[in-house]
Amino acid sequence: MKVGLLQCDDLAPHVARVHGNYPALYAGLLQAVDSAIEFVTWRVHDGEVPTDFDGVDAWLISGSKAGVYENHAWITSLLELIRRLHADHRTVVGICFGHQAMAQALGGHAGKSDRGWGVGVSFNTVVGRKSWMTPWQDGLDLIVSHQDQVLALPEGAEVLAESPFCPFYLLQYGPRFMSVQGHPEFSKACSADLMADKSEKLPDRRRREGMASHHAPVDDHLMARWIVNFMRQAGSVA
Repeated sequence: MKVGLLQCDDLAPHVARVHGNYPALYAGLLQAVDSAIEFVTWRVHDGEVPTDFDGVDAWLISGSKAGVYENHAWITSLLELIRRLHADHRTVVGICFGHQAMAQALGGHAGKSDRGWGVGVSFNTVVGRKSWMTPWQDGLDLIVSHQDQVLALPEGAEVLAESPFCPFYLLQYGPRFMSVQGHPEFSKACSADLMADKSEKLPDRRRREGMASHHAPVDDHLMARWIVNFMRQAGSVA
């Protein structure tokens, strides 16, 4: 399976040197499930946008420190690309910023949440069950690093996991679009370094809560399996 990565940011150089940048992180995440998965990357935040969808089996939209509502030409291009992929019945998975961009592109709304920053491990209840969600469990706990959230759902969006902090955590739109607010590609060590980078923005209490949450196990490997299952299943839909 060939995955087209729509890269929407670079991690800070000192973070990427230790933990890897987005292409390496996503490759490591999904290739741990299927070593035959290949990636081809478009640096969307640098203006690279695919014009030919053939030859790619599924698309993955990365995280970003940008907000989907910001007035950048590349974000406008990305939202239009998402609409084209949706109209062309392509398989797409969004992560964090990608999750928000998919909702925004399809008629929903994403923006800053009045709940503030989500950092560390997020604890979520799975409220919908799909055939690709194997092995099954009723919780989905992942590293997060976000201030924005999906605030209003587009028509046709189905909530599959939620929490009081993030009610629209895991979404599916028909058989080929799925997205998650969490970062299954981030380790706890990477999460700690990202919190350190946000020290001037992040309230100290929230940082301490985020660091304390690292004692809990995370479902990164489960989410990787679900993503691969979803991509394969979506690709087989007539």
